[in-house]
Amino acid sequence: MDIHIASASAGEGPRAFRRSGTAAPSLLSVEPAILRRHAHLVRFSDVEADFTALIDAAIAAIVDGEPCDDDILGDYIHLASLVRAVSFREGKLLEQALERVSRANPDLLVLTQSIKLPLVKSALEAIAGNDWSQLDGITLDCESPAKGSYTPDMIVVHRTRHVATILDLKRSLASYGDTSRLEELKAKMMAAALVLPDWLYKQHKRVMVDTVGVAIVDGASRPSDHESGIWALSEIDDLIGIDGAAACMAELRLRFGYRVQQVLEGAARKVLRPLVSSHPSEITTLPVAPSVSARINLNAHGDWPEPVLADLPPGRLDEAEESQPQGRLPARVRVGFARRSLQS
Repeated sequence: MDIHIASASAGEGPRAFRRSGTAAPSLLSVEPAILRRHAHLVRFSDVEADFTALIDAAIAAIVDGEPCDDDILGDYIHLASLVRAVSFREGKLLEQALERVSRANPDLLVLTQSIKLPLVKSALEAIAGNDWSQLDGITLDCESPAKGSYTPDMIVVHRTRHVATILDLKRSLASYGDTSRLEELKAKMMAAALVLPDWLYKQHKRVMVDTVGVAIVDGASRPSDHESGIWALSEIDDLIGIDGAAACMAELRLRFGYRVQQVLEGAARKVLRPLVSSHPSEITTLPVAPSVSARINLNAHGDWPEPVLADLPPGRLDEAEESQPQGRLPARVRVGFARRSLQS
């Protein structure tokens, strides 16, 4: 059995997939011509009614509910609550839409419910102590002692090719850039992949696979890295083997974004309207910054900061130099951790 990160190189399981198109440019754009590369095809007109219903449900869930009072955000708490809800609902929307698009390929079995995969201890140890390529051909018993579990967003099984792909959809990977969370997620997905064939056979009516891939799908379609398991949403055609899937998902995000922005604009106007009506004279332009900027003087003794000479007009340089206080260099400079102001 082959177990690997879903890739796009030619010749093996998911590796036979290639890249696809980009997002639709506008809400009412004409569907672009699709170059057929796969046996199955989906057009937006095929899923438009279902997508509209999914978007309506997501928007209703976003605006539903009353946020709790917040001393920091004040009147803006409702706006902040909406933004947080958008982040969550977009991820769920992508999952639901991808499941709907996958129906265009009758050979696919898409699992989205009750897919808590055990993180078997021996699988975690194998991932931690070996390179991913060294684990090719290994599968483990899903009923072995486990250390927690991992629930992917979906598992896509190609029944005729006996290929399974564990998918984790993210609305954006931007927040994962400077953290270890992405590597931790990959480790869980790869450990789950080692038990997936046994789990599918025992839990889903003897479904048999001999190839397992893992893929993290970035909904924002930033540059992908298939060798590390990162796929852009714009490449989803090649991951599930359906032409037009990426174009449908792009149109979904575009329409959802338009509706979200309408909701946020309405909420923002409600917050700002009382402010503008009660204090119209205070809504003015910002004051012009002074020509002389200030700098922090680390050796200051409680007086005003000195002007930066480079920021003064040429005619005032001599005047500024003459006005500088003399003898300011301290005889001894104390350097260390910050102390409370009462300590000397």
